[in-house]
Amino acid sequence: MREPRVIRMLPDGRRLHLCDGPIDLIIEASGTPPAISAAYEAARRRFVSILDELCGELPLLRSRTRNNSPRPRGVVAQRMFDAVEPFSEQCFITPMAAVAGSVAEEILESMIAATTLDRAYVNNGGDIAIHLSDLESYKIGMVERPDRPSLFGSLQIAAVDPVRGIATSGWRGRSFSFGIADAVTVLADCASAADAAATVIANAVNLPDHPGITRIPAREISPDSDLGDLLVTRGVEPLSESEIAAALDSGAREAEILRARGLIHSSALCLQGHTRVVSPLLARACIKFSPRSLLHA
Repeated sequence: MREPRVIRMLPDGRRLHLCDGPIDLIIEASGTPPAISAAYEAARRRFVSILDELCGELPLLRSRTRNNSPRPRGVVAQRMFDAVEPFSEQCFITPMAAVAGSVAEEILESMIAATTLDRAYVNNGGDIAIHLSDLESYKIGMVERPDRPSLFGSLQIAAVDPVRGIATSGWRGRSFSFGIADAVTVLADCASAADAAATVIANAVNLPDHPGITRIPAREISPDSDLGDLLVTRGVEPLSESEIAAALDSGAREAEILRARGLIHSSALCLQGHTRVVSPLLARACIKFSPRSLLHA
């Protein structure tokens, strides 16, 4: 039985918490009090129907996306499909790879359509859609491990920057991964695109035949997983410096390809305390660099 929805203001009185099954949103808007009130009301109204809409198309959304795949009908489902379609012929991917970012994006758009805000964000478990009006900015933090958050760096995103979506993926997160990245953070035009790309890059941080990596069929952990019998990472033993470098090299190459295709702006890859940063945008980030951190242009 599905748990009752949660719709409440957090104790700080500034942020709205919306939760329904796997959707868990933290929302904050800035502007005049009437604008904030209107934005939160719009978020509540849109939120209550999203999960049922997605459940109505689950068989399609859990199926591998290919160039000739049928398109879903729902607005959020179409966002998911559009986000993963650029990867459909290069790897196994389903629209579920972009579900968290797509939901965040949809809620944010409903807020912006309802009123005028200075800035706002919708955070869906670490996949974040942001809105910035002129001269506004947000400071974001980047984590080494989503299961044990510790910031390795931060970045100020200004209204003039093209980034409006941030997502993090990795084998330690709430979703499954084929790779061994502890965390891959991606900055993109929108949250749905960032979500899909983070999944692909995190999968590419890998050592496919390494005996110290435990992999089991996704179905054994979650019987209804869209990944079925595909092997997902469940444990990674300590790796040597050269092994870590090889895995990060693989992920960085994928990130560079996606950046060249215009699918992302930046990416930061973390594996066992080592960090690889890809893109000029993150070159201005405040990152705790060490001999274990490398920046790619």
